Amino acid sequence: MKKAYSFFFYMLSFAAVAFLMPNFVLYYQGLGFNGMQIGILAGMAPLITLVGAPLWTGLADAKSRHKLIMSLTMLVTIGLISIFPLVDTLVPVLLLLGLFSIFNAPIPAFADSATMAMLGNEKEMYGRVRLGGTIGFGIAAILTGIIIQSNGIQWAFWGYAAFMFLAFCVSQKFTYSKKAENGPSQWDLRWVMANRKWIFFLTMAFAGGMAVTTMNNYLFSYMQELGANRMTMGIALTISTLIELPVLLFSNLLLRRFKAYGLFVLGIIISAVRLLLYAAFNFTAGILIFQLLNGLTFPIMWVAGVAWADENAPEGMKSTAQGLFGAMVLGIGSAAGGFFGGLMLDSLGGRWMYFVFGSLVLVCVVAVMLLDRAGQEQKVRNEI
Repeated sequence: MKKAYSFFFYMLSFAAVAFLMPNFVLYYQGLGFNGMQIGILAGMAPLITLVGAPLWTGLADAKSRHKLIMSLTMLVTIGLISIFPLVDTLVPVLLLLGLFSIFNAPIPAFADSATMAMLGNEKEMYGRVRLGGTIGFGIAAILTGIIIQSNGIQWAFWGYAAFMFLAFCVSQKFTYSKKAENGPSQWDLRWVMANRKWIFFLTMAFAGGMAVTTMNNYLFSYMQELGANRMTMGIALTISTLIELPVLLFSNLLLRRFKAYGLFVLGIIISAVRLLLYAAFNFTAGILIFQLLNGLTFPIMWVAGVAWADENAPEGMKSTAQGLFGAMVLGIGSAAGGFFGGLMLDSLGGRWMYFVFGSLVLVCVVAVMLLDRAGQEQKVRNEI
């Protein structure tokens, strides 16, 4: 039954995301914001996540009040997003988005932490539980197009609020890992800074966050640049969602084959290649074809990242570890992708934006792998 709670939470919360996230940039463009302003907005939100996610999850680990803090952040998030369509100038939008981002930041980490705790000895089944998110996103992706087309883009915000409230109700059934009596201090993150494998892992997460943000935030704008209509955009979103289903269904087999870290790196490499393919084949049919790669990008990167963080977190810091991982992917990585992506989209166009980011992500991955190998070789020489 505990698996069902997580499954339905992911289904409802990702349905909420399907209403909101793909339409943020289009909403800003509709308000008349320029590329610099959109870049600031797109970059600011995840940058706040970098602070907000570890802040709330660290507090929850320290006080063992996970359900209370998660409930508080969800309810405030719902209230803030409900009034978002009432503001239409830059400064109020900035302020409201900042508040929304800091309270919304820890929700995925809390859900992942609770899910891993409730799975117990079946942690490798996380991908199948997370499959609920893909189903919810796919269904809502169809609904959001119909509803927004008929009633206006403000329903992107109200649809998010409605589905997130349902997810809040389900979250009341979550349980979390018990606090370790002799675990490290939840507020002492020196164990991260002194651990090479965590440094490399978080650096990779940063690269993955950049790739994911440019794919998700600017795809519709790029397709609009190529002359695609809203129906074609909806088809692209549906393809990318459906292709996640088999990948998540068999993610436990992928984890056994590649191990968590190997699968994590593979997802980031395929993400970079996907960006370069967007740039190389800059026509609508090409975009639709390369949406088929979606199942091998963010889904496996996230499933593997959650598994690795859970395996390598000190006892008593499971939620903190998930918060750090989420902060790098959805925080600083997304901030860099969102801000510089907005600037490049406005000045260079979508094709060159995707080429630059695809190249940067590949360079980052290669650099980390070379440094990791050099460190392992040095360790072997020291042991000899």
